[in-house]
Amino acid sequence: MSKLVPPHGGKGLVCCLLEGGALDAEKKKAAGLKQIEISSQEKGDLIMMGIGGFSPLNGFMGKADWKSVCEKLTLADGTFWPIPVMLATDEASVKAGEEIALVRNGTLMATMKVTEVFELSEAEKKSECEKVYKGEGPDSAEDKFWAVAMEDHPGVKMVMARQKHCLAGPVKVLSEGGFPEKFPGVYKRPAELRKEMDEKGWKNVAALQLRNPMHRSHEYLCKIAVEVMDGVVIHSLVGALKPGDIPAEVRVDAINTLVKHYFVDKNVIQAGYPLDMRYAGPREALLHATFRQNYGMNYLIVGRDHAGVGDFYGMFEAQVIFDNLPQNAVAGKNLLTQPLKIDWTFYCHKCDGMASLRTCPHTKDDRVILSGTKLRKMLSDGSPVPDHFGREEVLVILRKYYATLTEKVEVKMQQAASGSVM
Repeated sequence: MSKLVPPHGGKGLVCCLLEGGALDAEKKKAAGLKQIEISSQEKGDLIMMGIGGFSPLNGFMGKADWKSVCEKLTLADGTFWPIPVMLATDEASVKAGEEIALVRNGTLMATMKVTEVFELSEAEKKSECEKVYKGEGPDSAEDKFWAVAMEDHPGVKMVMARQKHCLAGPVKVLSEGGFPEKFPGVYKRPAELRKEMDEKGWKNVAALQLRNPMHRSHEYLCKIAVEVMDGVVIHSLVGALKPGDIPAEVRVDAINTLVKHYFVDKNVIQAGYPLDMRYAGPREALLHATFRQNYGMNYLIVGRDHAGVGDFYGMFEAQVIFDNLPQNAVAGKNLLTQPLKIDWTFYCHKCDGMASLRTCPHTKDDRVILSGTKLRKMLSDGSPVPDHFGREEVLVILRKYYATLTEKVEVKMQQAASGSVM
């Protein structure tokens, strides 16, 4: 009997991925259907619905769910959900009741029974951006947000670029987009990861969300969790990131190296999931917790500026948002995965080790301020990496990657990453 937290929504794992004869039959049918090209983000969302990562969703959202998620953090039926999961197209001929095929760069990804076709006005898309992506940081100030968001916030740009016609309806997923082949042993479906954790006898499990290579702060966060949990899953995004971020295969190699040399193997699992980042800060922290519940993890490590970008969010806004979530009388509709809140962490020379604002009494002049953004900027600029910032075995891998780049993207430093607001 599993000791792990049950999947979100109270319906078990809702998996839309077809296999065997059902897959073959659906592929044949799809050949005769109208083809709709989908975006990279929609592809990742689709795969998550396929493997059960987005349980209880079985398709893209209609307007009632979109509105409720934006305004209330729930689907229209009261089930907790923090970020809209939308499908849009510029194809005006799609009608409700029609079956269509969803395609990404020539690969057949799914079929979909369209139950609703609707439009979101520019004002409605702006409202979504303000409710989902606007935070409490300086870039989100009333007089600044729209002046900088269309240039500097990837999530806002994606929403505002969304095509005119939104399509809702259940899907039958026909492909995992090459992730199992590209990341063997790392890419795991929720059922696979749950089985692995069940075999270890784990009950209380923390997830470390990762989109950057692990530096010393990530390592410290993980080890704090290992001390108080049955185990930790280093659960990294293997979907698409913004320009200037480090590719998934490089990050996976770096994590493998770090785990091999600095962790007790039986207490840690490395896994990957197929989403693109939205950079929605607090709302994305809630999404990360929601699908981690489906993977069997009842805690999510939430540190400084979780899933943030630029200076759009307060440093610990992603922790605070968990304190006042909507509660439904039906327990299964509520979010069960909780935040493991950890303060700003760094290396302190006077403490002679890793510490946090809760444990270190010294000044920022004594501290090595650690952040993924800062590490990427130093590596991209060819600057020396300070002692105690990262493990040398990992830095070797990252320097090798940066040496291959012929064109480098400028990495912008936000206030928190630089340590200027400590």
